[in-house]
Amino acid sequence: MKVPLLDLKTQYKTIKDEILKITAEIYESQYFILGPHVEKLENEIANYCKTKYALGVSSGTDALLLALMASGIKEGDSVITSPYTFFATAGSIVRVGAKPVFVDIEPDTYNISPQKISEALNSLKEAERKTLKAIIPVHLYGQCADMDPILEIAKKNNLLVIEDAAQAIGAEYKNKRAGSLGDFGCFSFFPSKNLGAFGDGGIITANASSFYERMHILRVHGSHPKYYHKYIGGNFRLDALQAAIVSVKLKYLDEWTAARQNNAKKYRTLFSNAALSEYIILPAEKENRHIYNQFIIKVSGKRDELRTHLNNAGIGSEVYYPVPLHLQQCFSYLGYKKGNMPVSEDASANTLALPIYPELTEDMQVYVVEKIKEFYR
Repeated sequence: MKVPLLDLKTQYKTIKDEILKITAEIYESQYFILGPHVEKLENEIANYCKTKYALGVSSGTDALLLALMASGIKEGDSVITSPYTFFATAGSIVRVGAKPVFVDIEPDTYNISPQKISEALNSLKEAERKTLKAIIPVHLYGQCADMDPILEIAKKNNLLVIEDAAQAIGAEYKNKRAGSLGDFGCFSFFPSKNLGAFGDGGIITANASSFYERMHILRVHGSHPKYYHKYIGGNFRLDALQAAIVSVKLKYLDEWTAARQNNAKKYRTLFSNAALSEYIILPAEKENRHIYNQFIIKVSGKRDELRTHLNNAGIGSEVYYPVPLHLQQCFSYLGYKKGNMPVSEDASANTLALPIYPELTEDMQVYVVEKIKEFYR
């Protein structure tokens, strides 16, 4: 049996007619950049995330970059974030000239630890603390970080909060949607996301009109009105084709999320019946709406050998992420060493993503768990 990590072709078949219809309309209009389809999606996402504003941008990476630019974060500043996330989180901080300050994660959710943030702040010298401008918590794998203490720390220290919600559209923390909790919410429409485009795309949510208005200008090279530049911005525009496609898919997002959540429940039952608790730790579900962008298991050693075994059986899997950011070569100038972030390092060495997409069948899940049991027994 073949069980891919993700099967977008099966999903596409269910919405193909709607996609072809709306894209044909755009081809006829020849209106490809920004415009009414982008505005429509912005309104829909703002409503979905329960925020006042949403701004369509060219990618999830550019969402982070634009939020940092709109915040006025620049060379000489520093930003606290997680070392256990996709590269764009820290890369965007460096691209505006600022310094990432890495803080270790929680061992169960893999999200940034509020306690470690406090410890990091207390360990900084006065001069270093003055450079801190923001915290970027990452809502990893579809579950929100523990935001109340993070927001409290930010308020106490006069720091902005930029939510990296690239993997978490629709996730909730105490009945509040990801992207509505901090000053900015940054989302990705990369095709593998729960709400994916047919190429790159992203969106930023915000509640403050001042941030929204500045981002709106920065999105088009800092131009307002056209050809008059108060700021140096960039080309961060979302194109109409991607916006229209995401808008079609948004109608089905809650249905797809429910299917992912149901698949997670099935996995829990199957793993329990297989009596694999000695070898496998299943994902913690601490918040009331985990959307399962990924289903991450932690294994007791031989992770890479298990992955090879699954691959040989036709089962897709992935390692997110094999090298934590504080140990990446490009960040060696920051001075972090192996052992500085033990929880992140342990997660990088021992976690594995299993298929969780909405169209995954129960037979496929049974096969996945059988093959994992076969490996360990």
